[in-house]
Amino acid sequence: MSFFDNLKQPTAAAPMESGNENSSYEVVFERIPVGLEQMKALPEASLSKPQYTAALAIAALSIYPVNKEASLQMLEFLHGPKGLSTYDKQFIADRFRNKDYVPRSYFQGAAPENNYEPSQPYTLTFFENPYSRSNFNEGYLTLHIKSAGADSPRQIKLRCKASTGQWFLWEQFLLADIRQPFAADPWA
Repeated sequence: MSFFDNLKQPTAAAPMESGNENSSYEVVFERIPVGLEQMKALPEASLSKPQYTAALAIAALSIYPVNKEASLQMLEFLHGPKGLSTYDKQFIADRFRNKDYVPRSYFQGAAPENNYEPSQPYTLTFFENPYSRSNFNEGYLTLHIKSAGADSPRQIKLRCKASTGQWFLWEQFLLADIRQPFAADPWA
């Protein structure tokens, strides 16, 4: 069963995490949410921890090739008060031209050799580096995640809304180009 086949089934999630500053955080989904209502039904939708928002952002980006509108609604929710700008929408559309595999590359088990097909349950591992909390007092935190198709980790910057304690997506550098899956690489 491929990644996109799994998007047609009901969703449930069980978060797993550990650590604090300079640590790693693991978030596990039994199924990827395929719409805003499914996303809101997950415990991570509380946005009470930065890794929850980061994981949901990757999940939302993962469904873009199958359901663009649902993906954008989910991302709008994750942006909170900031909202999703026209530029953000155009940027996302541009990055997905013939490259539906980039968001899948962050899940454990995904690799160019298996065309970025992640293992189940769908697991994402984020980590902090020494600079992740450089603007923490202003309400920002930068998490990092490794892509199976890139040599350096990617960043996702989150902002905490002080009145609610929720973490929202501020900016993401998750859609940068990576190595092609073997199935699309004429030199593989």
